[in-house]
Amino acid sequence: MGREPGVPLIRNVNWGGLRALYIKEVRRFFKVQLQTIWAPAITTLLFLVIFSVALGGSGRTVMGVPFPDFIAPGLIIMGMMQNAFANSSFSLLVGKIQGTIVDYLMPPLSTSELLAALCAGAVTRAILVGLAVWGAMALWPGVHVTPSHPWAILWFGLMGSLFLALLGVLTSIWAEKFDHAAAVTNFVIAPLSLLSGTFYSVDRLAPLFQGISHANPFFYVISGFRYGFLSEADSPILFGALLLLALNAALGVLCYALLRSGWKIKS
Repeated sequence: MGREPGVPLIRNVNWGGLRALYIKEVRRFFKVQLQTIWAPAITTLLFLVIFSVALGGSGRTVMGVPFPDFIAPGLIIMGMMQNAFANSSFSLLVGKIQGTIVDYLMPPLSTSELLAALCAGAVTRAILVGLAVWGAMALWPGVHVTPSHPWAILWFGLMGSLFLALLGVLTSIWAEKFDHAAAVTNFVIAPLSLLSGTFYSVDRLAPLFQGISHANPFFYVISGFRYGFLSEADSPILFGALLLLALNAALGVLCYALLRSGWKIKS
């Protein structure tokens, strides 16, 4: 025996188990990378092409920059957030449907370690999608995506991806079939993403719709991430950064409490 009876083999953080679950989550989406990474990148690039041709003609500018340059950062982070949600909302749900949820519950992982691995896998997918989209846009003629404030790109990219990863975990806990997760995607995530100021400046909206936009947390992610490239933003950068930190902390506590209680997971 390596230790005396009753002496724990794992103290504090189970780094080995945490790493194993994280690698499992990454391998799961990387085995079908054509669908999980490259397809979203191509779809996002098509958004850029279509909106640039339809709305960016005649030298149109928004916030003092050409229209393609204005929408490019928003499209990058929008693709990152949507894929972070797609990844984390699938993890526990497929386990519940296929009856393999025990693979997440039986290993010697604490609730916080389980949550951390699920979110880390989702954020990793978001980063890969973001890099693929950014690389394609950097090579696209007429589009400039040179970083101006790398710290803003990193902070809002990570906070935005983590925000959607936690929402995905929450959806995965609540949902009982794929239709439930699809409903959240279609009626919550997609509208909030498209109405977040990705394709327009909220300063040009009526006061009522400006207020609605400022109540949308996606708006602060888009605005802060765009600031990292253009040095221009529709919202106070510090306020947006702190708001996202507070929202992620609140969602993290909620997801932790639900996972620990076993709501809709443990029979």
